[in-house]
Amino acid sequence: MSDLLITNARPMGGDTADILIRDGRIAEIGKGLETAGLPVEDAGGRIAIPGLVDAHTHLDKSLLGYSWYVNEVGPRLIDKIDNERKVKRDYGLDAHVQSMRQALQSVGYGTTLIRSHVDIDTDEGLIALEGVMETRRQLAGIVEIEIVAFPQSGLMRRPGTAELIDAGMAMGADLVGGLDPCGMDRDPKAHLDTIFAIAEKYAKGIDIHLHESGELGAFSMELIFERIRALGMQGKVAVSHAFCLGDPDWNMTQALIDTCAELDVPILTTAPPSREVPSLRRLRSAGVRFGAGVDGFRDTWGPYGNGDMLERSMLLGMKNNLRRDDELLWALDVCTTGGAHAMDRAEHSLTIGGRGDVVIVEGETVGEAIVTHQPRKLVVTAGNVVARDGKSLKERP
Repeated sequence: MSDLLITNARPMGGDTADILIRDGRIAEIGKGLETAGLPVEDAGGRIAIPGLVDAHTHLDKSLLGYSWYVNEVGPRLIDKIDNERKVKRDYGLDAHVQSMRQALQSVGYGTTLIRSHVDIDTDEGLIALEGVMETRRQLAGIVEIEIVAFPQSGLMRRPGTAELIDAGMAMGADLVGGLDPCGMDRDPKAHLDTIFAIAEKYAKGIDIHLHESGELGAFSMELIFERIRALGMQGKVAVSHAFCLGDPDWNMTQALIDTCAELDVPILTTAPPSREVPSLRRLRSAGVRFGAGVDGFRDTWGPYGNGDMLERSMLLGMKNNLRRDDELLWALDVCTTGGAHAMDRAEHSLTIGGRGDVVIVEGETVGEAIVTHQPRKLVVTAGNVVARDGKSLKERP
């Protein structure tokens, strides 16, 4: 936590003001603030936005730093999962090195808070978790990293994985992960009972990957809702992707959305153009907490992406047909304050008392900043300058 005065900024594209950060928190926003002895950064009339939030990514599996990966993987989810496990073995992938590379690239783009799912399976055990935890330790004060213990290769279909997830939580993972309880494990009761039991044991939350679409995905969500009610875990269980909420059956999806609002189930999207996704407008209208992330990128799953959450807000706007400038602000909120709120970080906002995470961006308006997503002039985490001109001050390995 640090003290800093940012002068000549335009908070959210408004009038020019200074932003005073003390002990890592925004203490004052106003004109002509003078505080002798504090370090000063001149924003030069540029726009200030809150720190960007990547609420769904996979830090342990990026191939950043490697030669281009020629992707010849089959079309099924299991094809990608099995291939990835093999490539990680063949490459001797070091989760610490790869997570450092991705996290610091994201910092250069203005991300100050990350939720990363980290693979735990019976092939590699807890090695990836150990690597990302070391990255979290080394980057403390630069970017916050929240870790989900994630059974990427399945839970019930690979005996011993549940025990490893339990051990991962004991080591210090923040949330329990899950994955397609019907489509992957084909035993939704056992899958969900297991992850909810582990979460209850450690008094932690859950974040479940749910790629299942249509009625199958709706069935899985109903099973999740049942357990939230039974265990009193309202507000503690997030669903990632939730493609079933993009189904054309409006009545089915609206019932699911309304229940997400009732039980306070955050939805975390990556806004992929290839799938139907939850509607930003409908989730916003229902009061559902909504965050976004870059997912995996430059990995064995696909070549796209770069870690830029400002660009992701543009993609989210495109996917949701947001054209008005005020609507673009909705997309940015999902990738900043709203995304943090979906992660139970209510203090992550560009307001007095908010955490001192500030990004200085180029553009005449916030809308222009989003669609052009030019290199970030300055990135500040809890009052510490961590990146300039699109590059992290700490070098990538």
